[in-house]
Amino acid sequence: MLRLTEIKLPLDHPEEALRAAVLERLRIADADLLSVHVFRRGYDARRRSAIHLIYTLDVELRDEAAVLRAQKPSPHLQPTPDTRYRFVTHAPDGLSRRPVVIGMGPCGILAALLLAQMGFRPIVLERGKAVRERTQDTWGLWRKRVLNPESNVQFGEGGAGTFSDGKLYSQIKDPKHYGRKVLTEFVKAGAPDEILYVSKPHIGTFRLVGMVEKMRAEIESLGGEIRFQARVEDIVIEDGAVRGVKLADGSEIATDHVVLAIGHSARDTFAMLYEKGVYVEAKPFSVGFRIEHPQSLIDRARFGDFAGHPVLGAADYKLVHHAKNGRSVYSFCMCPGGTVVAATSEEGRVVTNGMSQYSRNERNANAGIVVGISPEQDYPGHPLAGIDLQRSLESRAFELGGGDYSAPGQLVGDFVAGRPSKALGTVEPSYKPGVTLGSLATALPEYAITAMREALPAFDRQIKGFAMHDAVLTGVETRTSSPIRIKRDPVSYQSLNTRGLYPAGEGAGYAGGILSAAVDGIEVAEAVALSMVAGAA
Repeated sequence: MLRLTEIKLPLDHPEEALRAAVLERLRIADADLLSVHVFRRGYDARRRSAIHLIYTLDVELRDEAAVLRAQKPSPHLQPTPDTRYRFVTHAPDGLSRRPVVIGMGPCGILAALLLAQMGFRPIVLERGKAVRERTQDTWGLWRKRVLNPESNVQFGEGGAGTFSDGKLYSQIKDPKHYGRKVLTEFVKAGAPDEILYVSKPHIGTFRLVGMVEKMRAEIESLGGEIRFQARVEDIVIEDGAVRGVKLADGSEIATDHVVLAIGHSARDTFAMLYEKGVYVEAKPFSVGFRIEHPQSLIDRARFGDFAGHPVLGAADYKLVHHAKNGRSVYSFCMCPGGTVVAATSEEGRVVTNGMSQYSRNERNANAGIVVGISPEQDYPGHPLAGIDLQRSLESRAFELGGGDYSAPGQLVGDFVAGRPSKALGTVEPSYKPGVTLGSLATALPEYAITAMREALPAFDRQIKGFAMHDAVLTGVETRTSSPIRIKRDPVSYQSLNTRGLYPAGEGAGYAGGILSAAVDGIEVAEAVALSMVAGAA
């Protein structure tokens, strides 16, 4: 097959227009075109009065070689790459020890699934509960202000990505097409087929719950073992190599291969690893607030008269501003038609995040508006200093919110003007259990507040109405990414100074989002499998 890119058609084109566009582009007869498959469909909304769909197509021709000879060399017509996944190895008979995967977020699930598919029968340890029980615990905070520190938005089957927009796109380089393997597994587990071809696929929380359960069932059917409420308290290290893990219940599992897919909020585990001497370093992350607007405002600003078109769905945005004080302010984890959620995993702290369902039909759009920070400039001196900063900001947010897991909030107009908010306007904040209005001026460091006050009017020039007075800011957003990196060898994927320990995913500082974390899980699983086969030889 041949891959044809940059096929542009009107938003409401008839189905037959796609085939006609291929015939025109390739200058061939209808009988010479055997099939057309949509590999990717996106849109170009730079001109709101003339929004177009942009296709990447895989086409089957009667004589592909002749067509290639007749066309001028072009990056828009190439042989279709082979994106099929091929296992790097399979488990030999008689392995004495099984690999252990710690954490069951996107990275841990894909690592465990790949290891199971290759016959290695992994043991998966998840400190939280199974996804449906975990969902009930999460609602306990949202509806009753009761936090379970071991079962919440951050901890439990599915990881933090379960309570998010379920975005399945990334900007990572993926020369081996591992992202395609991830999406294929998701479809097999119940995701809609469209995630294989739309340019910005998403799933949403409700669908993710069922998918996670089906993937768990496959891991178990292939000999894997999954233990919930199994918090790892210690990793046994002898002579610089992993020899096992100890759990909070006192039990121990002997193993030479541990995949560390613990997510960005496993602060106690980060501290344990540092105390054990595993190489850990501080890394940059971002802090800020959630902003909410009417979704209709964003739709009109992005799509004009096409707002509400079913093919386009709810509009998103991506914004960045470089402030005069040297700080970068940008939108993060934008959730069209979604809600702001309580995402803390520690008592006495408030953390926000964004979530959408597959339908994206809630009243408000929300996104993090965050400021980049770095260990060199903002939390120097200790590898875990970023965690201390996160905790201090989250504790301050808890205090400003009233000490009952309500979040502090402020209207955008008041925030920019530097005055407290006393009453809501036209935008009703979606954060549960509730928002306490006031001033956010002391919720973040002064440099972040200054940069954000400058950025919001600048964003308004890109999206009319973005700095509307009644838009709501809710604090604080601190879990944008892991504050640490557990460095690993780029070839073996093992910790720089601890053999058999495989730092992986977002918590280890090697991913940012569902898709990139899942891809990293595949790469690490392959490294573990190859190491185990080599050790058995």
